[in-house]
Amino acid sequence: MTGVTEPLRIGLLGASRIAESAIVGPARTLGHRLVAVAARDRGRAEAFADKYGVERVLDSYTAVIDDPEVDIIYNPLANALHGPWNLAAIRAGKPVLSEKPFARNETEAREVAAAARAAGVPVLEGFHYLFHPLMARTMELLDAGAIGDIAHVDVMMAMPPPDDHDPRWSYDLAGGALMDLGCYALHVSRLLGRWCGGPPEITCGRASLASPQIDKSCVLDLRYPNGAAGLHAVSMVAGEFVFSLRIVGDEGSLFLHDYLAPNRDDRLTIVSSRDGTVGVERLGTRSTYTYQLEAFADTVRTGAALPIDLDDAVENMRYLDAAYRAIGLQPR
Repeated sequence: MTGVTEPLRIGLLGASRIAESAIVGPARTLGHRLVAVAARDRGRAEAFADKYGVERVLDSYTAVIDDPEVDIIYNPLANALHGPWNLAAIRAGKPVLSEKPFARNETEAREVAAAARAAGVPVLEGFHYLFHPLMARTMELLDAGAIGDIAHVDVMMAMPPPDDHDPRWSYDLAGGALMDLGCYALHVSRLLGRWCGGPPEITCGRASLASPQIDKSCVLDLRYPNGAAGLHAVSMVAGEFVFSLRIVGDEGSLFLHDYLAPNRDDRLTIVSSRDGTVGVERLGTRSTYTYQLEAFADTVRTGAALPIDLDDAVENMRYLDAAYRAIGLQPR
């Protein structure tokens, strides 16, 4: 493993679209090296390497994992490939930064988590939003009782439709709106359970389908132990990107205009019903992914604790399985 002051050497599995914002940009910002990439189509990997300055192209994902000059693995493959290739990296002793969701279902997530614990290998599920000051400030305000007791949590996750051949439309590749977007909504709703007497329960759901087992949009209703309600609206067929979070209390509200990508809109609107004031704070447009890689690199180098762990990853997959059952579909 490299020394504390040396750049981490990153191996990429696949030449995915998300990689530019999720790992290429952050690695450049923080001074880490992209040393190897492989894809199912070598030509695509070569084009990716040429465009983003990856040092070399290898013939397989296994070759990337086994490369002695690769310190950590970034796994942005299709959802169904997260679990198997996370396991492969763990078995090789390589720390893994995995795109969400952690696996295709709870059972597979438990297998990956057990392997990581046994091997003592750091594995982080990429809920990057959590690392941004926007979320830190939100939690600070909730701790201070700025809006009183939480009564309602609304999460909206919407995006324009992916291409027809995108893996998010494939059941075999663990696609669906809940898997791709709903995992974030469930994660932040679980996080907010800290101020609502505990984690929420999914009470009901309804979905619009693109095919017999693939949800293109859905709505989930949740209930917290303190009686607070939650609403998730998730869509992969919207006209625009919307990733908002509204937390309503009995003495005010917090509105995160784009909690997933504050690099686009970093506003936090704070409404107080105590004195009728409305304030807007801006928490910075540095990428959530840069904060995430910075934290993960610190963990790999020094063993520093992360704000989410393997138990969190397994629990979020349990919620995803339950959400699919709530909308009348099978878990992935």
